[in-house]
Amino acid sequence: MTSVSIVNVTSYTGLELLRILSQHPQFEVSSVTARSAVGKRLFEVFPLLVAMKHTNIDPHLIITEEPEQSELAFVCLPHAAAAESVLSLLERSTKVVDLSADFRLRDAAVYEEWYKHVHPSPSLLETAVYGLCERYRSDIEGASLVANPGCYATAAILGLLPALVTGSIQPDIIIDAKSGSSGAGRSLSLSTHHAELNEDTSAYSLAGHRHLPEITQELEKAAQIGEHPARSLRITFIPHLVPMTRGILATCYANLDEERRIPTTQEIRSLYDQYYANEPFVHVVEQSPHTKWTLGSNQCLIYPMVDTRTRRLIVISCLDNLVKGAAGQAIQNANRLFGIPETTGLLVHPLYP
Repeated sequence: MTSVSIVNVTSYTGLELLRILSQHPQFEVSSVTARSAVGKRLFEVFPLLVAMKHTNIDPHLIITEEPEQSELAFVCLPHAAAAESVLSLLERSTKVVDLSADFRLRDAAVYEEWYKHVHPSPSLLETAVYGLCERYRSDIEGASLVANPGCYATAAILGLLPALVTGSIQPDIIIDAKSGSSGAGRSLSLSTHHAELNEDTSAYSLAGHRHLPEITQELEKAAQIGEHPARSLRITFIPHLVPMTRGILATCYANLDEERRIPTTQEIRSLYDQYYANEPFVHVVEQSPHTKWTLGSNQCLIYPMVDTRTRRLIVISCLDNLVKGAAGQAIQNANRLFGIPETTGLLVHPLYP
């Protein structure tokens, strides 16, 4: 068994890691931290965990302020605080999957612009591996630090990768995404208060969401191997908060390449089928997916179609923001780090209804 630490276990992503790892045959959680609950046992903070006494999670595990020595650590702290913890863990030769945004961007100046914080280790931005297995599988295997992608970014990037890699679309892209309230975390805020969120839908971060530079970075990198490598992308990304707990639905729009014959929806779908043919967690579906179809699972469902009237590609992708958008993807990355089959511990069917 590989020893595992979860830093900030009282976050939604920390709790989701516990849920999935409870059935993992090769990872054993040996240390958990949370500064707000130091000295308490896991089940005292989350009484539902008492049911884990017959799994490989000990519900009596004491929560500490700092992680004990382990072979692997999942860091679930907010940006800025996460970087400090990651640096300390790497000094102890612990492999790290960081679920914050601190190591996703390659350019320190871009990070500082969007996160209003001077990065403590710009050199690590160059060596950290962006943890999207569908793109960087071989790089992840030899890494010490994996930057787990953002939830919105995962949905958008997976939805658009095949079209960009094949040079099928023009550089103007619009991404309209909806998310449940768990994406905002457990900290109390007026915008996620039930009375404010219930029976309401709203757009936010209209001047620019923090996942936008991450989306742009990865999609532009994908476009470099397409048929128009000199083009930069112009991406409009507008997120929306909807009254549900889990799920992200991203609808992406892009004009098709004017120099080509307009493809049929079936041809585009075949292109996507071929691109994701060997991916265990990305599935091209034949009808527009619902977020509930991915609830509790590590799946991302993608539905591409061609609007022949406007010559636009429309791609709808959806996932569970706490699983494929966070904890599940983190475990997928950890499996790669330790040479374990990528699907280990993750072959969980969605909950329905």
